[in-house]
Amino acid sequence: MFAKLSKAIDGYSQKQGEATSLLALPLLVVVLYEVFMRYLFNAPTIWGFEVTTFLYGIHYMFGLSYTDVTGGHVKVDIFSSRASRKTQAGLNIFSTLVFFLPVMTCLTIWSIKFAQTSVAGGELNSTSWAPAIWPFKIIMAFTLLVLVLQGVSNLIREIQVLRGQAES
Repeated sequence: MFAKLSKAIDGYSQKQGEATSLLALPLLVVVLYEVFMRYLFNAPTIWGFEVTTFLYGIHYMFGLSYTDVTGGHVKVDIFSSRASRKTQAGLNIFSTLVFFLPVMTCLTIWSIKFAQTSVAGGELNSTSWAPAIWPFKIIMAFTLLVLVLQGVSNLIREIQVLRGQAES
């Protein structure tokens, strides 16, 4: 049962990351447009910088769980790299339970409260363009929640390795 849950979370993170990687394309278009307007026509936009910031922020946040499922986050494994896979699994379980899950759970809860406050107030960015920023705060809370779920999936896999039920 837990293995199926882990596989489902991994699959979602993988697909989400692949889909949102395409955000690099509109980001490129907006940056190119801004550069042309600024340097060829001496007419910079008032929205270009903010749109690039929002697109990159969304791209980054959705990439968190994808990077985790693909093993792309930076690790300091200088001490554990020569240990057995079961010892590594034990260390990963410890660090997930003691560091990752408590910190990321608190961060997720706080970001949800942050998003709720933003939505309730109809928060706008404090610039001359003044776009709504509450949708981006909702996205931030959602992506942090997915990262916590990915951490749970990683924990399930490491427990399986420790029990000798999986080898990865």
